[in-house]
Amino acid sequence: MRGVILAGGHGKRLNPLTIITNKHLLPVYKKPMIYYPIETLAKVGIKDILIVTSGEYLGHFYKLLKTGEEFGVKLHYEIQEGNEGTGAALLCAEEFARGDEFMVILGDNIVTEDLTSFVKDFETEKEDFSAKILITQSDNPKLYGVVEFKKNQITRLVEKPQVPFSNYVNTGLWIFKPEVFDLLKNMKLSTRNEYETTDVLHHYAEQGQLTYGILTSKWTDAGTFEQLYEATVLMKELEEKEKKEIEKDHVYQSSGVRTRKPSAQPV
Repeated sequence: MRGVILAGGHGKRLNPLTIITNKHLLPVYKKPMIYYPIETLAKVGIKDILIVTSGEYLGHFYKLLKTGEEFGVKLHYEIQEGNEGTGAALLCAEEFARGDEFMVILGDNIVTEDLTSFVKDFETEKEDFSAKILITQSDNPKLYGVVEFKKNQITRLVEKPQVPFSNYVNTGLWIFKPEVFDLLKNMKLSTRNEYETTDVLHHYAEQGQLTYGILTSKWTDAGTFEQLYEATVLMKELEEKEKKEIEKDHVYQSSGVRTRKPSAQPV
């Protein structure tokens, strides 16, 4: 499986920071934002990763990331002409996907959980489903794509409804079969004058072809100042928690006690 990171757009909600740089290059605690989706994909064993961004900032990304050797992956780059939404950006990955399933993550997604089981489960689910999305509970679901699900499939998905019908939302992390490109090519512009990946997900949901995994750890995207701040706080808290666990293990080991940490819950 290959990986695709969508890192285009103008990031207008983060002006004036994004007047001079792409929002995915802004800092989240101690790292540039783009590091986190790369690390998320690398953790599940995805080594070939495409970054889709605008030509204006392509050189900035390459100067920072180069070929991806630092992350143990091979990075590829593709320019998205214009700003016509995530659907148009995803179409840029058709040649890169080479007819295989691929995992997509929005470049401002901050996921702290290991998603290996999310990916592995699709290997068995793909006999019955065309796509899979990662969902999570939100205190403010109307800011996101809200979903309903029954058993193992998504039955309804609506982007930013004024009256949310559920507190489960689409995180912006998806797995697709290559047939998705045929659907993308037949999309119509949304009311925002963009080609929306949500429209493809909605189509799969109507056809009973969309399955899901539930994220149990904290998550945020970083598209607004508030969310950027929350992402920074989240990563700082995670670092402090890891430090405490290391210090605790060191104390136990020094006293001759050995402990076994519980395994992470599957996604």
